[in-house]
Amino acid sequence: MFTFLAFVDPSAHLLAGHERLSSAPPARHADEEMAMFHTLEVKTHQRIEYLDITAAVQELVNRHGPLDGVCYLFVPHTTAGITINEHADPDVQRDILMALNSLIRDDAPYRHAEGNAPAHIKSVLTGNTVTVIVASGRLALGTWQGIFFCEYDGPRRRQVRVKFIQG
Repeated sequence: MFTFLAFVDPSAHLLAGHERLSSAPPARHADEEMAMFHTLEVKTHQRIEYLDITAAVQELVNRHGPLDGVCYLFVPHTTAGITINEHADPDVQRDILMALNSLIRDDAPYRHAEGNAPAHIKSVLTGNTVTVIVASGRLALGTWQGIFFCEYDGPRRRQVRVKFIQG
């Protein structure tokens, strides 16, 4: 479901392709690798859905992240977003989507010609970045928190860009 890519900078070549998720202990790398950013490829299957990407982000922390620092996540799409919310009960995501769909109707007289204006509006409300502290090699999320990729115009192949800062 997820593919890890690593880039030295936006114009650099692909360094790592498909990688299998593992439960290996956090690996620590040289300072030059810490400066890299990573791309998590996400494949969505529905027009509107929230995908829990917490385990995939933690795997990136295990492989490339700092023992202590910050993990920045950025979604470079205008019809998708990212958020942190409860991941223990999937009904929470269903309720959020129900509320967004009732607030932002598909049948309103939008001017955007592509027909996906509601997806753009939902992505503005959700946002395209989240920041998570990394402590002792683990994402420092709350007990019930998870990181969700928010698809509003799927199904598509999407990206989440991940940057680690040590310290």
